[in-house]
Amino acid sequence: MRKWQVSDILYPALFGLGVLVFWQAVVKGFDVPAVLLPAPSDIATKFMSSLPILWVDFVQTVIRAVIPGWIIGSLSGFLVAILCDRIPFLRRGLLPLGNLVAALPIVGVAPILVMWFGFDWHSKAAMVVVMTFFPMLINAVAGLQASGHLERDLMQSYGSSWWQTLVKLRLPAAMPFIFNALKINSTLAMIGAIVAEFFGTPIMGMGFRISTEVGRLGLDMVWAEIAVAAITGSAFYGLLVFLERRVTFWHPSYRK
Repeated sequence: MRKWQVSDILYPALFGLGVLVFWQAVVKGFDVPAVLLPAPSDIATKFMSSLPILWVDFVQTVIRAVIPGWIIGSLSGFLVAILCDRIPFLRRGLLPLGNLVAALPIVGVAPILVMWFGFDWHSKAAMVVVMTFFPMLINAVAGLQASGHLERDLMQSYGSSWWQTLVKLRLPAAMPFIFNALKINSTLAMIGAIVAEFFGTPIMGMGFRISTEVGRLGLDMVWAEIAVAAITGSAFYGLLVFLERRVTFWHPSYRK
């Protein structure tokens, strides 16, 4: 397994710092209006002075909508994938439906869910469930088919049942696919919750704050909310990558 190195974090950090310095120099040097693009220093100042508001928005969007919706959507997609693997009729019926749902525009589905589940966090969590269910379903079904026929025949020759083969062979082989779906869902969940808040929410939440501040030309607050979403999404994604490397350490991509 490839060992973690300081350069894995150092190089991206230096590149990101360079982008911020260039951004600051361009905005200040060319006197770009703040309503078009605020400088990183102005965004940082607004970020620090608005921590209580940002925290309330974080709780409303991430804690109440993104995380529950991500868990419910990913877990239900995984369980249905096992049923589809066991019952081919479900696989033939649900997978094409998954492609159809993936093509639906978020801005078309979000207002419908807001009308169904209300203006609080429940409708945003439902939006996240809709967006994360089918990516997990499709990836998990593909992962359950990833184990080789020779390995399955060997398990059958030992008299293993379907459940024993599933637990000891097919689920471990499907782990890269499952973690791929979890990582995809980590970004889709954040996008879905924020977009859903554009169509109705209490006076809190990242999407509500972004839409409100854009109307007031408070672009520094908009970028502060974007920074919170980016930091949260990156941390979430990094945690999943860390878990993936611990679970799928045997995968060839992690070898030296």
